[in-house]
Amino acid sequence: MQLILDFAKTLLLSHLKEDGIYVDFTMGNGFDTLFLAEHTNGDIYAFDIQQTAIENTTKLLKQHQINHVNLILDSHSNLKQYLQQPIDAGIFNLGYLPNGDKSITTRTETTLTAVQSALELLSDTGILVIVLYPGHMQGKTESLQVEDFCKKLNASAYHVLKYDFINQNHPPYLIAIKKRHLKK
Repeated sequence: MQLILDFAKTLLLSHLKEDGIYVDFTMGNGFDTLFLAEHTNGDIYAFDIQQTAIENTTKLLKQHQINHVNLILDSHSNLKQYLQQPIDAGIFNLGYLPNGDKSITTRTETTLTAVQSALELLSDTGILVIVLYPGHMQGKTESLQVEDFCKKLNASAYHVLKYDFINQNHPPYLIAIKKRHLKK
């Protein structure tokens, strides 16, 4: 059995190819961005609203000699200002910047806007992975609303998976969304 972040990477890995477009919607310290960059030469976009996240990710990518990533200091809710092409895979690792200011968190409104935009751009074979953190007040609210949004997605258009550890107290969990292939 895989831990949440390991399972997120497993899901992403099965959708990464040599080219394509990949998005880290919550750059943070850059580990998901690095993972994407190490597994594809495609176009990678990473978003965060904090300059610290840009600096931390820039440093991490330089350490690994990676230079094919577009780091964007802006909200993930503004995705369509930067990208109009189909997305092959994307990850949201919600909450706050690890080892950063815990009062600055992802917000439900911008996250839902970003998820909706990502779904509109998702390629027919693409996947979105959303890691949720209900262990703090803002995270709990965001988790409930994101999950509710995902539950309402049309079942004939999307497969929606929830991966959760049910014997722990408010653990992080994962939701993955993939378009369904309609038989012709």
